[in-house]
Parts: sequence; C-alpha cells; structure tokens
Amino acid sequence: MMLAVLWFGILLFADRGSFSVHMVVHMGVVAGAAPLIALGLSGTQLDFTAGRFWLTPLLASITELFAVWGWHIPAMRTVSENMLVFAIAEQLMFLAAGLTLWLSCFGGAASGREGRRLAGVFGLLFTSMHMTLLGALLALSPRPLYGEAEVSCFGIPISAAADQQTGGVVMLLIGAVVYLAGGVALLAGTLNAPVGHRIREESR
Repeated sequence: MMLAVLWFGILLFADRGSFSVHMVVHMGVVAGAAPLIALGLSGTQLDFTAGRFWLTPLLASITELFAVWGWHIPAMRTVSENMLVFAIAEQLMFLAAGLTLWLSCFGGAASGREGRRLAGVFGLLFTSMHMTLLGALLALSPRPLYGEAEVSCFGIPISAAADQQTGGVVMLLIGAVVYLAGGVALLAGTLNAPVGHRIREESR
C-alpha cells in the first residue's frame, strides 16, 4: 500500500522535477516500504538472504550507498526526470537495495539470525551515516545541483535552491532517524535475548 501511494500517487501526479518530491518518494521506499516488506518476508521462503552468508549487512549497506549516491549524480537525476524507463529503473533499484539491506539485517536462516542481527546494527548505523552525509551535502550546497528553474513542491512554487535544501533536510532527518532507530532496535533485541540463547547462536 505504501509503494502504491508513493509510486502511483505522489510520483505519478506531483512535479517530477521537484527534488523534494523525489526525496520524499525515495525515503519512503528505502526507509518506509522496504523495512516493512523485509519484516514480512524475514524467515519465509521468500527471504533471499537465507543461506547466503556472504550477503552481509555491511555489503548490503555499501551496495545501497552506490545505488543512492549514483542516482543523485546531477546527470542521472536529469535522465531520471526526463525518461520514464530510467525513472522506473531508479525506483526498482532503490527498492531492491533497501530490501536487501533490511532483509540482511532482519532475516537469514533461523539458526544464525541473532548473529546476523548483531551485524545488522553496524550495517544500519553505517547506512545512517552515509545517508546523513549526503543529505547534509545537498542541504548545505551553495548552489542548486539539479537545475535553476522554479519547481512546484506539492503545489507550492519554490526556487531550485530551496527545493534542493528541503530535499536534503528530508533525507538528513529520515535517513538519520529511521536507520539509527533500526540499529538501536536490533541491538536492544540482541541484548534482551536470553543469555543461553545468545551463547548457542554465537557457537554456531
């Protein structure tokens, strides 16, 4: 339902030239829909991280870093805004990267899930750091990187510079809060697990 609202509601009818609109959809996909889907798939037959011990949370975080930073290169943003096929590819890549990250933290085989969740703490904290860094760079940039024309941000006309700053703040706040909260929740769950259960998991 969240993906439907983001893709077929906001993204389809809002001004795709607005960086703020793009960032709301982007963060909704990777920090909203992706963790919810991961919670539903974790431990099921659709959990593609189960048995793939090489697919660590840190590797998934680095993969998401390249996906997110790559699509925010000004040239890539221009292509995505003007060509539908690239816009679709961008959103699918965001979803795949986000889902892989959250599943690598939450999921995996039941026998090794606690250990993976502990590694997930570091993966989510690293993701929080690079999301926060990109958001800060965009919000504090002295000039607009994605065009000079005025855009409509959810019906409100604003300058390109203000639009970029707003989008950067959205990424800064959501990226910092959601991934940090996810890491803290994983750590709290691991620490609150029975001692004997943790020892058995670590011995495996």
